[in-house]
Amino acid sequence: MKLSADLENAFNDQITLEIASSTVYRQLAVELALADLPGMAAWLRRQADEELVHMNKFIDHLVARGNHPKIGATPAPEVTVDSPLDAFEVALQHEQKVSESIRDLVRKAEKEGDLDSRPLLNFFLAEQVEEEDTVGEIVGRVKLTGDDGPGLLRLDAELGARPVRPTEPASNA
Repeated sequence: MKLSADLENAFNDQITLEIASSTVYRQLAVELALADLPGMAAWLRRQADEELVHMNKFIDHLVARGNHPKIGATPAPEVTVDSPLDAFEVALQHEQKVSESIRDLVRKAEKEGDLDSRPLLNFFLAEQVEEEDTVGEIVGRVKLTGDDGPGLLRLDAELGARPVRPTEPASNA
């Protein structure tokens, strides 16, 4: 069942927000790479890749429903950070913005009685709880380290161990 034009536009807005999220995380990764924190930078790059996975899920959903996915304009992120704490606080604020956008999308789909979007949107509701929790925990841990260089380097190494995942599912071919 094809989505209404209004709901298609809302899904396209989410697609655009997901790719914008990827660029925010990429810029945060640049900032922490410049601060000689390669593990944190790697964690943020992997998070940027995960945002592309999310974008692709929304695109696939629209295609499967006979709609036309469109990526809107994504301005360059205006991100400046002075510390790892700043970087992860920016990331947390951005995740909170994405969470609210997902909740708005759920409300719109429910208002239109679009039951077919429910599995995808339920996935993203749960995903956003996890995302905010994870980034919030990192913020807390960075705060705990304070000015403790060895503690910060230990956290940097731990975050750098995050596994790399592809942005596209493996081909069945």
